[in-house]
Amino acid sequence: MQGETGMKDIIRLLNDDKALSGYRVVDRTTDSYELFFVHEKLETVRSTSTADSEVTVYIKHDGYLGESSFNLYESMDEDAIREKIDTAASRAMLINNEPYELPKGGKLDVELPTDLDRYDRRELGRKIADAVFSCCSEGATINALEVFIYTDTRRIRNSNGLDKKEKVNRVMIEAIPTFTDDHQSVELYEDYRFTFFDEKKLKEEISEKLREVSDRVKASKPETPMDIDCVIKGHEVARLMDELAYDLSYASVYQHMNLRSKGDLLQKEDTGADRITLTMKGIVEGSECSSHFDDDGTELKDTCIIRDGKVADYFGSNRFGQYLGIEEPSGSLPCMEMGKGTLTEKELEDDRYLELVSLSGLQVELYSDYIGGEIRLAYLHENGRVTPVTGITMSGKLSEVLDALRFSSKTGVSGSFMGPEKMLLKNMHVL
Repeated sequence: MQGETGMKDIIRLLNDDKALSGYRVVDRTTDSYELFFVHEKLETVRSTSTADSEVTVYIKHDGYLGESSFNLYESMDEDAIREKIDTAASRAMLINNEPYELPKGGKLDVELPTDLDRYDRRELGRKIADAVFSCCSEGATINALEVFIYTDTRRIRNSNGLDKKEKVNRVMIEAIPTFTDDHQSVELYEDYRFTFFDEKKLKEEISEKLREVSDRVKASKPETPMDIDCVIKGHEVARLMDELAYDLSYASVYQHMNLRSKGDLLQKEDTGADRITLTMKGIVEGSECSSHFDDDGTELKDTCIIRDGKVADYFGSNRFGQYLGIEEPSGSLPCMEMGKGTLTEKELEDDRYLELVSLSGLQVELYSDYIGGEIRLAYLHENGRVTPVTGITMSGKLSEVLDALRFSSKTGVSGSFMGPEKMLLKNMHVL
């Protein structure tokens, strides 16, 4: 835990060490206000303040650039810090990375957009709790609720004079929606995050989860096997796009691990599918993952990597961007934005399909051309009826799914992803 005085000390000690070719120091601090409820009773209120610093030293040797990192603690005196620097320098001599330059100097002190700072923390915590518990009904309750209100500050300094600081205000909610009847009790876990407080949206989210947990009790396994269209939402849509994006990172390309390259088609043309356009971004409003710069201090540059179903570009860190000869690397972009589709609720009304609401995790394997997952809860839509089902798995060929992909025009934020709220996967095999 490193205060401002200690921070000046570490920079001075690093600058004094002529054996080093460069350095980077990353400071992180988090101030939190935390509420813990059991049922609707407030059991614990806690405020915390934490800080950590990571120091990375770089050594040029034998045509390579070695690096090694260590953590810095408030309890360390100058002798202990010098010993850590010397040990890290020795370890860096054993690392044979291709050389690259650290980001050049630049100063920045910014705060990400939010409305959370308009509220007193105690007021905000109570508003959140009241909104969550107002959704409860007979049988469907919140068994436990934890509310975390955070202010994070991150600061990057390096030997090229770079000094950037960024602050973000965010909220994380962990809730246990529970349904209990005369025979059994079923629980689900809900993790909800935001940087803007929208009471209506929060209530909608919690109400949906309470409905799902009650339907989990009623759900049964349908007749299988069957081939049927499946609709995924939110987190699973983001998961699919994340896998496509990772394949197009500078690191994947440099290490020859990428399946597709610039100009390659992800989706065959003239299939009637909605065409994927995916942009890697530094900032998505409402996402706590947003940032102006990455952990190297590289300024983040939004980059469209897939345009109309075709690979358009790559993205990634300063280091691997330099290895590929990119003059201005995009930086390690933390967020994604996907273009809208054309799928409407009216179209779905007349279709037979599975609406997937709880999975063990969407599995996407590019090289084996596979997409699938274990389904814990879904709604079977057919003949005007909606039936909750469970105990099934789905699978399909990823390439065929992409060629026939449809997604909604209505968009929302899920984690680091902004894009269609629903995505239709055609003709999945369900067991």
